[in-house]
Amino acid sequence: MANSASGDSVVDRVVRVMEAFPEGVTSLQLSELADRAGLPLSSAHRLVRQLSEHGLLDLGAGGTVRLGLRLWELVNRNSPTLALRQAAMPFMEDIQQVLNQNVNLAVLDGWEALFVERLSRRGSVANRARIAGRMPVHISSAGLALMSHQPRELQAEYLEQFADPAGKVSADVVRHFLAEAAQQGYAQLAGVVDPDTWGIAVPVIDAKRRTVAALGVVVPLAEMRLQALVPALQTAARGIGRQLGD
Repeated sequence: MANSASGDSVVDRVVRVMEAFPEGVTSLQLSELADRAGLPLSSAHRLVRQLSEHGLLDLGAGGTVRLGLRLWELVNRNSPTLALRQAAMPFMEDIQQVLNQNVNLAVLDGWEALFVERLSRRGSVANRARIAGRMPVHISSAGLALMSHQPRELQAEYLEQFADPAGKVSADVVRHFLAEAAQQGYAQLAGVVDPDTWGIAVPVIDAKRRTVAALGVVVPLAEMRLQALVPALQTAARGIGRQLGD
């Protein structure tokens, strides 16, 4: 793959262009895109034009650049989480119907929970989880549910490198959270992301006994009812796991 004068490949530069779009931002001016991607304007313009020819970007009048519909089509048609989301959706809808609150589905990616689906309703409590959004394992009930059911070697590696950027949580505290979640079969965090909410999540385990996702809810602190929530979530998680098959 051809390299630039700086030594980075075409693929490196394409990835930097795609990653230059902040969360929730659908368009950028070409000059801003080049600056955010760390590319000369001429190089950015050439890459954007080529990507636009394939529908991956859309270069509009006045130098406005948007993510292309072709990119959306490819991502959704071939998403590695497509089968998981399709299996989970009926169960997530059932949980939401009962609780009338936020329901989310996450997978583990590195040391973060990556949210691949979310259902919410008007009037439900604040939920910082967004589709395609990420949260560090230690501040997310979904992240703790996922990590607590990973092999011990992976947990040890995670704890060895753990460092809370805010300096509020130690590795020993996270180790306790993980042990508690593994023993109980669910993870819970109260008022960590939002002071008025409580997050609870359970692992989704497939037919090969792999923890492939976490199913979670976010409810008001005043409405937290573990005795009702945990069995409902665990029943739904088992249903999703059966739907995934082998």
